[in-house]
Amino acid sequence: MEHVFFADGNPKRISWVIQTSDSQVEQMREQAEFYLNKVNDEQAKYIAFHVGIFWGIGNFVIKNEDSINVMLDSKSMYEHLANNTEISDSFIQTRSDFIKKLIAQRKLHVKYHLIESNKNPASKLL
Repeated sequence: MEHVFFADGNPKRISWVIQTSDSQVEQMREQAEFYLNKVNDEQAKYIAFHVGIFWGIGNFVIKNEDSINVMLDSKSMYEHLANNTEISDSFIQTRSDFIKKLIAQRKLHVKYHLIESNKNPASKLL
């Protein structure tokens, strides 16, 4: 199955949207107390991506070997994930490693796309 995945976050909340040909799932969560007001917007986007993919797998929305078009509204996040560019933020590097392991374990076919912020439906949930 093919999915379109959007995620967003800030120091207080994270959100994600998973679209398929016949459905759309929207989720929003308060930032975990451990991260609440302790992460910046970019770090929160990685948390939202990680939690959203994990949630999608756990709720059987995303299954092994599915294809996912990940829509990113952050150029630095796109460059880091799509082109494997280095990043100096160790928090982001750890999240990105978790995301890559999840993708590999589930044999997901992921393509990253850079979009404008106003085209991200997950942003409206924050």
